[in-house]
This record gives sequence, C-alpha cells and structure tokens, in this order.
Amino acid sequence: MLKRIILGVFILITSISIAQEGTTSPYSFYGIGTLKFKGTVENRSMGGISVFSDSIHTSIQNPAGLSDLGLINYSVGGSHKYVTQKTSSEEQKQSTTSLDYIAVGIPMGKLAASFGIIPYTSVGYDLETTDGDITSRFTGEGGLNKAFITFAYKVTPKLSLGIDTNYNFGNIQNTSFSETEGLELASRETNRSDLLGFSFNFGARYKTMVTDNLQLTAAATYTPETNFSSDNSRQRATVFVLESGAEVVRNEVEVDVANTDFTFPSQYTLGLGIGKPKHWFVGVEYNDQKTSNFTNRTFELENVEFTDASKFKIGGFFIPNYNSLGNYYNRVVYRAGIRFEETGININGEGINEFGISFGLGLPVGRLFSNVNVGFELGRRGTTDAGLIQENFFNTFLSLSLNDKWFDKRYLD
Repeated sequence: MLKRIILGVFILITSISIAQEGTTSPYSFYGIGTLKFKGTVENRSMGGISVFSDSIHTSIQNPAGLSDLGLINYSVGGSHKYVTQKTSSEEQKQSTTSLDYIAVGIPMGKLAASFGIIPYTSVGYDLETTDGDITSRFTGEGGLNKAFITFAYKVTPKLSLGIDTNYNFGNIQNTSFSETEGLELASRETNRSDLLGFSFNFGARYKTMVTDNLQLTAAATYTPETNFSSDNSRQRATVFVLESGAEVVRNEVEVDVANTDFTFPSQYTLGLGIGKPKHWFVGVEYNDQKTSNFTNRTFELENVEFTDASKFKIGGFFIPNYNSLGNYYNRVVYRAGIRFEETGININGEGINEFGISFGLGLPVGRLFSNVNVGFELGRRGTTDAGLIQENFFNTFLSLSLNDKWFDKRYLD
C-alpha cells in the first residue's frame, strides 16, 4: 500500500511541473482565460453532466458523488482539440493537446476522500489589429491550475454531502506590441500576474428508488465567491524590429504596479436524473455563474462587457448487460450528451455562446472493473458577426480509470 501512495504522490508532483497552454482561442484574452472543463472523460462524453456517480469512478465535479466509490480509483485523462477559427473573410486551423486531470479516490466506509490536480483556466492567443498606420499585436499565455482535496460522507444510504478544498495557482502573461509604418522603433508592454488563492466547492446528492427498477437522483453544488491575490509586474520597452522579425530592445523600464485581489465569481449547479442502475441513465443539469463581476486584469476595453454565465446540459449512458460473460460489447458503456453555454462574454454587442454534442465509450479492461474511456465532441463557439471570430472544434478525449483494493485482510503471511 505504501508503494501505491508514493506512486500517487509522485505522479501528482510531476503533473504540477508540466506547463500547458491548452488553448489557442482568442477568447482566452478576456478575464483570466478560458475556463477548462472540470470533470472526467466519462462526464464529458455525457454532455458534461455531474449528477451521475458510481462505485468505480472518482467524482470530480460534485464532491458528494465521491461517497459512492467502492474501490480505490486512479484516474488520468487528456484531450486533443482541433479548431477551425474563421471570420467573415478568412479562416485558420489550430490544434492543442493537454493533460486534463490526475486524481486518486479512496473509499473508507461512509467516508471517502480524493486528491488530484486539474487545469482551471487556459490562456493562449495571438491577435493583431490595424488602425491606419498603426499595427498592434496582443499575445498571451499561461493559466491557473487547481490542486484539490475532496471529502464526502454518506449521511444516510440516500443522502451524501461533500466538500472540495482547492488551492489555485498559476500565472498569466500578456504582451502588447505596437508599431507605426515608416518608423524604425516600436513600443512593447509586457504584463505578468501571478495568481494564488483558496476556493471551496460544496456538494449534495440524493438517490432513491422510485420503483423496483428506477432510481431517481438529485444533485447540487455551490461554489462561494472568493478572492485570489494577484502579484503584478509590468515592463515597457522600445524595440527595433529586424527584417527577420527578431526584436532588439533599445531600452526597457520597470513600471510600478500595485498588487491586487482578483474576485472569482460564485456559481451553483442543479441536476436531476433517472435510470435503471447498471443499465441506463439520463440526466439534465443547469449551471449559473456570476461572471458579471469579472474585470480584465490588464487591458481596459470599452467594447467588452461581462455578464452572468449559464450552462444547460443533458446526457446519459446505456449498458446492454454489465455482467455479460460471453459478449464483450454487452459490457461496453455507450455515452452521449449535448450542452449549450452562455460564456458571459459580450463583445461588440454580441454574446459569445458555445454549443457541443458529445459521445463516447467506456471499454472494460483487466480485472476489478478498470476501464479505458474514449470520447468525442463536435461544437462551436462565438460568431462571425460584428467582426468577431467563430471557432468550430472537434475534441477527442481519452482516460484511464484503474481500480484496486488496499485493505484486503491477509489470511496467510
């Protein structure tokens, strides 16, 4: 057991040292970047719903769902995103690959615990605008990560409660570059914010059999508003741009900027689902986030407004026969879902919305209910109206969910 604990801690520490952008979206320019999906491939393949939980997968979205865990679970997931970004007159293609989560879940009777790390937000953009003779370019990179410890308790056989304690950390770097046609020198400003802060997520989940075969599940989560500290720095420079594109700094000065607190908004999620245990399930979910109190950390833009964000999701799964011995495909989990999101960003009077259709498979491997999960999603974000950019994306997800027992009694030494 000690070896497994050491291995789990080593994987966690290693993952923290991995730097990822995880996005090429121009919309990561706003706020503190694009919010990453918080959940497993199993959730993501069902439209992102969190209302369902079971005994062999770690619940990351709703901490109360962790109380269903019956075996030690090691989970790791990643994704590849292929995006076509287009305006009303041109388009380009981008792709990114990222590690999305590492988590370990540990059942302990009525109590269960988990720990892990996930990326929280991602920043990665390269924008260029021209106004007369002046050309401006904005680039950014970085994002926030979330290291979490979760506890869940089964109050009754039907009711469970849970809490996530999250340590959020990371940095975001923005650079603005401006040059005037006919002039040798250009100006450059670089901003960096190192963000730190704790946050909490509370969850509740209620399950009950409404008939001999049908089980009703209701779930809720709430994340209070919290403040992150932002350690800010800024440098301004005049640069000479060579024909090769390389920049030669003529002079650079450090600008005094105050450290600030960044308010991350509260949110809540409500979910309801029904299904036949170990056979099928369908759930719906609504999420509301008070992003109207967002402000851009560095660049003040008159054409941008933050409004409250909302998400609506529906999804589920089907297992033909979970304990079939003669037909492997009868034990495969078939998942599908759909989601619609209002991201809370309004640019030039246009709301930036996102839509996705997902599907996936849970493939049993080995013993003790371990499985490989694959998923796919087709979707769209943004619009080409009002001079904006529309992103059409195809996501591929892959995860390993490995189960084990630590506390078997030994009858022979």
